[in-house]
Amino acid sequence: MSTPEPFPRRIWRTLEPYHAITYFAPETRAATDALGLKGGWMSYFGCRAAPLGPVGPVLVTALFYSFHPLMVARSLPDAWSYAEPSQLLDARLAAVDAAVRRLLPDAIGSADLARAAELARRAVELTVVDGRPMAAANSALPWPDEPHLALWQATTTLREARGDGHVAALVASGLSSCQACVTISAAGGPPPEVFKVSRRWSDEEWAAASADLALRGYLHEDGTLTSDGVSLREDVERRTDELADQTWQALGEDDSAELDRLVRPLSRVLMANGSVPAMNPIGLRWDPAEINPG
Repeated sequence: MSTPEPFPRRIWRTLEPYHAITYFAPETRAATDALGLKGGWMSYFGCRAAPLGPVGPVLVTALFYSFHPLMVARSLPDAWSYAEPSQLLDARLAAVDAAVRRLLPDAIGSADLARAAELARRAVELTVVDGRPMAAANSALPWPDEPHLALWQATTTLREARGDGHVAALVASGLSSCQACVTISAAGGPPPEVFKVSRRWSDEEWAAASADLALRGYLHEDGTLTSDGVSLREDVERRTDELADQTWQALGEDDSAELDRLVRPLSRVLMANGSVPAMNPIGLRWDPAEINPG
């Protein structure tokens, strides 16, 4: 009998597709192209980092954690020479507005979406952002008036809060950013080739990270996790869930379950029509054709 999925992970799966619209909808790339940004990765790093202000690559590499430093440095700080962070905040919100109206037209103006936005905003307001820089930066933004945009901003903030906790768990477990990718792959996530393309880790860097993990008893020579490696990944995910659960405990079981119920049909539509990639036990399943936006 399988172990029930922890609620913090379940609701993350529910909310993630609605948040992820911003990364996969063509409206976002069109909006940043119009501002002069060069390529999909500059669009990604600029839009995601915009709540932090005109920050440099060192900080963003540290906070995003899985990307090669040189990959981030190709986009930042150059992105700010084309558009100020405030312009990118406006652009990403306008792009999400257009994308949601296109992808979920029946949900716009519905009572269920309005209620979901109300609950999600309350969850954000109950989230402790101390020590969670990405969540803190997003929570400080003004709330959009329209429910479908308020819901997106809330899911984004909650996603970044979970991500901040996940990075803390990885650091506490002694996993470097490259080793985090290696162990995710070995635990059943995307193959190494995907991370090498989407995060720009070289064969040599991947091999060095793997060798250190093997020396520490976490990885077999064939690249699979040892029993200690499995336990390490499970501990990271458990800590991530525990840190995220602070929000759901504060919101309460009934309201948390209602938010999950209301957003789940929206996410099903987004995943069924291919608007965002499918989910796997680790997270989004990246397709090599989708991981290099330019």
